Amino acid sequence: MVGPAERKVLVIGLDGGSGERIQRWAEDGSLPVFQSLLSEGIRRELSTPAEDLHVSSWPSIYTGTHPGKHGVYYTVQPAPGLQGYRRFHKGLYGRPTFWKILADAGKRCAVLDATYTHPEDGFRGAQVFDWGTWARYWKPMSTPSGLLGSLRREVGAYPLGLDALQVGLAPLDAEPIAERLARAAEAKTDAILWLMDREPWDLFFALYCETHPAAHCCWPPRAEAGSEGGDEFLPLQKVYEAIDRGLGRILEKAGPEALVLVLSGEGVGPNRAGWHLLPEVLRRLGYYAAPPPPEPGPAGAPPKKGIAKRVKNLVRPEVRKAIAGRLPWGIRDAINRRLDWKGVDWTRTRAFCLPTDLEGCIRLNMKGREPKGTVVPGAEAKRVSLELAESLRKLSNPRTGKPAVKEVVLTDDRYPGERRSFLPDLIVLWSNETEIDELFSPEIGTVSGSSPDGRTGTHTPPGFAIVRGPGIPRGMTREGGSVYDLAPTVLAAFGVARPAYMDGHAWRD
Repeated sequence: MVGPAERKVLVIGLDGGSGERIQRWAEDGSLPVFQSLLSEGIRRELSTPAEDLHVSSWPSIYTGTHPGKHGVYYTVQPAPGLQGYRRFHKGLYGRPTFWKILADAGKRCAVLDATYTHPEDGFRGAQVFDWGTWARYWKPMSTPSGLLGSLRREVGAYPLGLDALQVGLAPLDAEPIAERLARAAEAKTDAILWLMDREPWDLFFALYCETHPAAHCCWPPRAEAGSEGGDEFLPLQKVYEAIDRGLGRILEKAGPEALVLVLSGEGVGPNRAGWHLLPEVLRRLGYYAAPPPPEPGPAGAPPKKGIAKRVKNLVRPEVRKAIAGRLPWGIRDAINRRLDWKGVDWTRTRAFCLPTDLEGCIRLNMKGREPKGTVVPGAEAKRVSLELAESLRKLSNPRTGKPAVKEVVLTDDRYPGERRSFLPDLIVLWSNETEIDELFSPEIGTVSGSSPDGRTGTHTPPGFAIVRGPGIPRGMTREGGSVYDLAPTVLAAFGVARPAYMDGHAWRD
């Protein structure tokens, strides 16, 4: 058997990949490579912080820590000393990635398109950022610097032609986007094979991001999580079939002695959430001192637009988008914050909503942390959090008459740690039996509004991992895994000790 000193480890991530759909399609023969992985290795269902903060799963996989230690939970982040939020940026992680630890231990590491990462000082491996990621929250670059240019010259540009910042929350037609995503997945396979040939490696990590927009745009509108499925799932299946074909080529390149891990930090399910109604809920509860939403005009006519808005609307949307796209990120962030907080009276605000597109993310306006804070840390902050949480738990969905909120998470209780102050203070998790376009409680009456998010699917737990390699039991399913276990498991494969701060543990099998 290959020992730690000679071992090669191949880790392939699927961003927003559904272990449940993979299992179904592997069993019916649609994904033969996944079927071989499942029959030759171990499958684990993984608990994940994506249950609470959906973007936090990948940083947790990379670092082996929970969000209170690494501090990353969304594409924009609050921070001590900032009134509001700023975009994901370099230096945000509170802990090193597992490939940085391995490189420091002398292992050769190659990394391609690990989403939500940025360059780490002193990393001595090869890493390509945002050549082909769906959500470019860093920027295209590489370490060493010429690697990205070589990839573009020899493989080409990533062909998808769309990204999350461009599309936003708009729905996309399932069949055409599935075709584009399948072609993009094929290009990702070519890029992976090129980098595997180009760079000597002990650890190779790459991410298929194509499953992320497929989850949002190709999930059937009326399908429940765990649906048997039929023709309505064919667009989503097409993307997975392209990845399956690519995996066959990659596994052949890696060779039979490589330890292989294929994983995702979350699954896929229907998109039903009430985050868009939370600012008005906070306003009516007296926590958020902001102007009420504009009233409609006579007989349901839209509210009148001011002169500035009428002038802005004379400019075609594509021109406005092109102008905005050329602004530096710092200026864009400042403009967005100004628009988000326009009219807010911070002297009377005790809590406010952070940007999100799934769970509700609420931040206390804390003295000493927020520049215009009003809530005293300690006993007062705890009291405000508990009172607000109790009011939120009383919200019901008038469509069903049942509770609209599944749980209100107090971050201090679930994710303590040195990076805790970079997270929301309360996290609102929704009951997703049906759409939420109204919220009701005796305290606030009824708050109404259609979600701006027209995408049919979204992130849901659990995650999954499939592990195959020499000495790994065949065709097994294991219980009790966590996304925090991935980093210590990869370190253990090379005989590198797990740092004490990691929350996960290496899988002994």
